[in-house]
Amino acid sequence: MTPFRNAAVQRTYATYPAAVRARLLALRELIFATAASTEGVGAIEETLKWGEPAYLTTESKGGSTIRLAWKKSAPAQYAIYFNCNTTLVDTFRSIFPHDFVFDGSRALVFEQSAAPPVDALAFCIASALTYHRS
Repeated sequence: MTPFRNAAVQRTYATYPAAVRARLLALRELIFATAASTEGVGAIEETLKWGEPAYLTTESKGGSTIRLAWKKSAPAQYAIYFNCNTTLVDTFRSIFPHDFVFDGSRALVFEQSAAPPVDALAFCIASALTYHRS
């Protein structure tokens, strides 16, 4: 597991129920692994935005923020959020219409009882991490 550099982020993960925390931590690892294997992304900054773990391409400035979240109002679900002012989720919807449950133009939502489609999700993450590249 990628070590935490931000204690507040680590504490936030610790507040999630165990089963969903494991799923969110797996997404966290996928973000770091995808960043490491995607040319030009550089180091990822892990911070909190709106009280949720967020991942930014602070070094390269070539990407769009990714957030991970779990809501008490939907305890069996968790999500990966993308900036709703981008075309990212619309692009994912056109490429992977049957792979994900979409929340408008901002998120991919997952059931905690099922593993997400990792290869498709890695593509989505790489797209966000390189969104602003010219």
